[in-house]
Amino acid sequence: MANLRVEQWSALPPAKGWWARLSMGDWAWAAGLTAAAGIVLGLYGAGFGYWQFVVLACWYAALMAAGLAWRPMQIATLAVVAPALLAVWLYSIGQTPANNFLLRDVLQGYAAALWMSGLLLAATAAYLVFLFTRSERLGRWATGLTWAGAIMGFIALGVRWRETYIGHPDWGHIPVSNLWEVFVLFCASTPLFYLYYEKRNQARALGAFVLPLVAAGVGFLLWLTFAQHMDRIEPLIPALQSFWMKLHVPMMFVGYANFTIASLVGFAYLLGERSRRRGGWLGRALPTGAVMDDVMYKAIALGFLFFTASTILGAVWAAEAWGGFWSWDPKETWALIVWLNYAGYLHARVVKGWRGTAMAWWSAMSLWVVSFCFLGVNLFLSGLHSYGQL
Repeated sequence: MANLRVEQWSALPPAKGWWARLSMGDWAWAAGLTAAAGIVLGLYGAGFGYWQFVVLACWYAALMAAGLAWRPMQIATLAVVAPALLAVWLYSIGQTPANNFLLRDVLQGYAAALWMSGLLLAATAAYLVFLFTRSERLGRWATGLTWAGAIMGFIALGVRWRETYIGHPDWGHIPVSNLWEVFVLFCASTPLFYLYYEKRNQARALGAFVLPLVAAGVGFLLWLTFAQHMDRIEPLIPALQSFWMKLHVPMMFVGYANFTIASLVGFAYLLGERSRRRGGWLGRALPTGAVMDDVMYKAIALGFLFFTASTILGAVWAAEAWGGFWSWDPKETWALIVWLNYAGYLHARVVKGWRGTAMAWWSAMSLWVVSFCFLGVNLFLSGLHSYGQL
């Protein structure tokens, strides 16, 4: 019997390493991204300081990991980079929105943000109708429109980054410096992360809960555009003239996007379980409670990781800009509240083993904490971060 077990064990195929599971597309992705990083170093590396290399390495590692973990990210990145580089090239040969219809109507940062807004509003309507009709064809349209909206949002940010230098060479900055720019980032990044959870969990019906809040963000963005005219490019205040912004703010918005998704999935869980108890149609339309509980946990865990890293980087940036790591500024205080809230959630989930309705309530009610930290502090409180106010 022992010999039989040995023979059966030896007959099993050898375990494959992670590299053996990579497709030709994955290898092409890794090679292309490495080549792109090499080109950036070749063109601009001579003028880099130490931290510019750190920023480039972080972006390289993040894109590499995202593309290998989620293959649609490879295509989406190409769909963003190619039009953005086309716009940059058009600007470099003297074209402007005044004399080039492609820049004026599609590719300039302002126009691409409007395209993003329209596509995401259409996606929201499609998801809501899909929830009621369960039409697979409409569901595919909803997902496609969401992809298109997210891609146009990142094109808007990429092109606007170049446009900040065109306004004045000394004004150039990553476009996350005011409410208009960060709302473009929020409205692009939240659907992108949602699409990951939708595909991973086959949970398209959750789009009817996530996208309406994105649509509300789009509405606020349009108000900032047409009523407040915050789409105009302006010079940065001294405190924002730092390479830290290239890491701190994008990481923070990975946290905001995932926390938002988790909160809205929490609402879906509560409504879905209530419907199941009553034999309603919503319980049949939504994923199972176990799936939604897992999405909440995974989104909060990922968001917490990036939010923690961003908070640490923000403290280092604060020491450089204001002379101290922590000053109990309203934004810092509310960031701490958000961190403690989700640290408590993860402790209850992982250590205490809490699941189900209690955690869904926790996740859902956390939306107001995240929203106030993200937007409420900027609108109603003043402090060292007052540059984000209207």
